[in-house]
Amino acid sequence: MHHRCMSDHTDGLDLSDSERLLADAALTIDRRDAEILLAGCWRRTRSQLLAHTGEAVPAEVAACFADALRQRASGVPVAYLLGHREFWSLDFTVNAAVLVPRPETELLVQRVLDRIEAPIAAVADLGTGSGAIAIALAHERPHWRVLGTDASDLALAVARGNGERLVGGRVEWARGDWYSALAGRRFDALVSNPPYVAGDDPVLVEDGLRHEPRAALTPGGDGFAALATLINGAPGHLRPGGWLALEHGTTQGERLRSLLVARGFTHVTSHRDLAGHERVTEGNLAP
Repeated sequence: MHHRCMSDHTDGLDLSDSERLLADAALTIDRRDAEILLAGCWRRTRSQLLAHTGEAVPAEVAACFADALRQRASGVPVAYLLGHREFWSLDFTVNAAVLVPRPETELLVQRVLDRIEAPIAAVADLGTGSGAIAIALAHERPHWRVLGTDASDLALAVARGNGERLVGGRVEWARGDWYSALAGRRFDALVSNPPYVAGDDPVLVEDGLRHEPRAALTPGGDGFAALATLINGAPGHLRPGGWLALEHGTTQGERLRSLLVARGFTHVTSHRDLAGHERVTEGNLAP
């Protein structure tokens, strides 16, 4: 566990065995979250924990779990409490400087892999955060030249650490706001999961999101500013025949498609996530 255990007591939680501890915790947080957090405090996998239900819980583990339980109940994401999150079958370090990688973003990775068939290509991930997209692409295509950019030094520090650990430092990193980080370079594909939540969307203050970096969630207004910036600037940074692939909100696909067509993109298509929502839209810059 990477969170701070801020107490050395258990706030009245019954310590007699793990099952009772989990049952008490499930009164305030999701049972699965409780299992993951207790396993993390105990330095076990969730499977190992469940295989030994009823085992006595050491006092220091119970104290760590009590602290994690309080933080999770206040809305802190499980990934921040654990200090890591799986994405594309890779284990990413995460903290409050970056968004928690989400399963639906794997669709964005898959679309780039499907569209760029060349064994050697140049790809940029704009607003990389934890580096999840850039590193997943580099992991799948060892000979691609992958660049990850972000306006946040703190985010880039997380991404760089993940890159060193997961792909041996094969991803290049650059600081800057969107295309300002590319220094006039052109790529075979540009990919981004930018902030796209409307500034007044109540989801921003709900469980989880209120603890994630707000600038990575919303550009304010109707949530479209970053998407529009990415579309408008893409032709200046794509090679002829290159692809732009963007993650977006569930209601933004139609407007996104119209902007891409107006900017000269062809083969404009939106793809649905596993929940059936339009989540990723792509377009090709005609040669």
